[in-house]
Amino acid sequence: MTNKEFALRRSYLAEQMGEGTIAILPSSSVKNRNRDVDHHFRQDSDFHYLTGFNEPESVLVIIPGRKYGETILFCRERDPSKEMWDGFIAGPDRVTDILGVDDAFPIGDIDDILPGMIEGTDKVYYSMGLDAQFDSQVMEWINVIRSKVRSGAHPPGEFVALEHALHELRLFKSAAEIKNMERSAEIAAQGHIKAMEVCRAGLFEYHLESSIIHSFMNAGSRFVAYPSIVGSGDNGCTLHYIDNHSELKNGDLVLIDAGCEVECYASDITRTFPVSGKFSKEQAALYQIVLDAQLAAIAEVKPGNHWNHPHEAAVKIIANGLIELGLLSGSLEDAIKNETYKKFYMHRTGHWLGLDVHDVGEYKVDGEWRLLESGMVLTVEPGIYISPTCTDVPKKWRGIGIRIEDDVVVTKTSNKVLSKSAPKTIDEIESLMARSCK
Repeated sequence: MTNKEFALRRSYLAEQMGEGTIAILPSSSVKNRNRDVDHHFRQDSDFHYLTGFNEPESVLVIIPGRKYGETILFCRERDPSKEMWDGFIAGPDRVTDILGVDDAFPIGDIDDILPGMIEGTDKVYYSMGLDAQFDSQVMEWINVIRSKVRSGAHPPGEFVALEHALHELRLFKSAAEIKNMERSAEIAAQGHIKAMEVCRAGLFEYHLESSIIHSFMNAGSRFVAYPSIVGSGDNGCTLHYIDNHSELKNGDLVLIDAGCEVECYASDITRTFPVSGKFSKEQAALYQIVLDAQLAAIAEVKPGNHWNHPHEAAVKIIANGLIELGLLSGSLEDAIKNETYKKFYMHRTGHWLGLDVHDVGEYKVDGEWRLLESGMVLTVEPGIYISPTCTDVPKKWRGIGIRIEDDVVVTKTSNKVLSKSAPKTIDEIESLMARSCK
C-alpha cells in the first residue's frame, strides 16, 4: 500500500466532513498479556486504513481546509534508549516524510496543541465509546474551550460518529486492498492444504493448528487473523471452538476455520474433511448438501443482488437436503417460514471481510438489505451441525459438524473467489489426502 493511497483515503474523508470540522482518531494501545508481558501490538483498523502507521501512542487529526495542511499526526518522540530495546520510532521530525502527512507533533504536547485546533470548529468527528480513557481526554479538551467562551472562544456544537463516514469508505476495497486480500487468502488456502496433508489419527487438533500457522509464516504472513478453530468429531459442532486439544480419531470429521493477515488484511477460510481421508456415507451426504448450498450462495454474489440473496439460496438448499434425509419434517416452505432448519444451521451465511475479520459496513440501508456492489468483499460460509446431544435424530448423524467457507469479492459483473485454491469437493479432498498418505 502506498502513501498516495492513504492520502487519497484521508482526502475522501475530509471531503465528506466538509470545512468547519475536525476528525480525531487515536491509535491502538499496547495491551498487557500478563504481568510484564504484552501482547504483540496490532494497530487499530481505522487508524491503519488512514495512515498505514504501525506505532502506538499516536493520534491522527484531520482538519479540512486547514491552511497549514489538513492531516496532522501526534506521535512518540524519538528515544535512543527505548529504541535499543523496542526498535525504530519514527518521531515527529521524520514521520511527515515517512507517511506523507502534512504536519506532526510530539504526543506529549497534545494537551497544549489540540484544543487550539478544535477551537473554532463546528463539528467533531470522533468514535465515542471505544476507549473510555481517550473519551475523557477529548471531553477535557472540549471543556477547556468551553471555559474560555467569555473570552471569545468558539467550542464545537456537535459530535458526529466518525465511523459512519469512514466505515462506508472501508466497505469498498481498492485494487491494492484486493491484492492484499487475494494474497492473504492464497496463503490461508495453502495452510488448509497442509493440514489435510499431515492429518492422521493419533495426532491432536493442535498439531493441525501448528501446521497451519507454520505454513502461514513460511509464506510471509506473520499473524493469524483470529484464533484458529480446529474441531474434530463432536467439537466440530461448537461454532467457536478454539481449545484444539482433542485427539484425532478415524471415523471423525475435522472442521478447520483459519485465516491469516497480509498488511492487516484478513482471510477467513473453513474446510471440513475426514481424519481418515475418506468420508463415510452419512458424512458425504451432509457434506454435499453444504457444498451445494455454498456454491448456490456464491452464485448469488453479484452486483444488483442484495446482501441476503446468498443466505436465502443457502437456506433453501440446506433445508431441502435435511428434509430429504429425514432430519427435518414437513414441507420446504414450512421449514423456511418456521425456521426449523435453524436447529442444524443457526448462523448467517457470511459477513463483510477486510481489515477486520468481521469487517465494517452496514448490511441494511434505510431498513432494506443493501445491494451488492463491485469492490465489496464477503465470506460465504453455510454449515450443518448435528449436536451429539440431538437424541431425536438417529445416532449415525450425531456429532457431525460441517462448514465450508470462502472469501469472495464482488466484481463489476459477477464475483471472484479469492480462496479457490483450497480443495472443497469430496473428490478433491479425498484425492489430496490419499496422495499425502503415500
